[in-house]
Amino acid sequence: MTALWYVSRATGLASLVLFTAVVVLGALNAGRFSSRGWPRFVVAAIHRNLSLVTLAFLGVHIATAIIDTYAGIQWLDAVVPFVSSYQPAWLGFGAVAFDLFLALLVSSLLRPHLNARTWRALHWAAYLCWPAAVVHGFTIGGADSRLLWVRGLTVLCVVVVAGVVLWRLAATHPDTEARRHFSGGGR
Repeated sequence: MTALWYVSRATGLASLVLFTAVVVLGALNAGRFSSRGWPRFVVAAIHRNLSLVTLAFLGVHIATAIIDTYAGIQWLDAVVPFVSSYQPAWLGFGAVAFDLFLALLVSSLLRPHLNARTWRALHWAAYLCWPAAVVHGFTIGGADSRLLWVRGLTVLCVVVVAGVVLWRLAATHPDTEARRHFSGGGR
């Protein structure tokens, strides 16, 4: 095993943990979470900056997986789902997650130029992006995905995201209620 293999696996797991934190912070922000120590602008700023850190780790993960010649993954395989000759289904989930993550980042950078409804609709892709990334990591990881601590970490990430998403769906706030009423009952 080469150093590239270890770096790819390590940055993949780090990306999962970071991406989980991004989803948690995004759901907290969308649910209007705040406290004295964590005002909403702090939650939003950490969410935004952690998204960029996650992209950096994801970039290293993808680059090292491609540069390492063991699996024969091509650059196109990272962005076009289900075309790889190496585990096309499981690598395809990673490509879907990466494409959706890029769409989320680009739409967030363009947020000042998008109306709120369009941006929100694009941001709902996060609820598809994160599970696709989890499926990719859980299935393509090879022997390391069968390690008890890796499975435990993945399960922990799933439980944390499920909990915060359930909290977000139940959260109420005056402006959320007004928006829900104005838009005809939808979130």
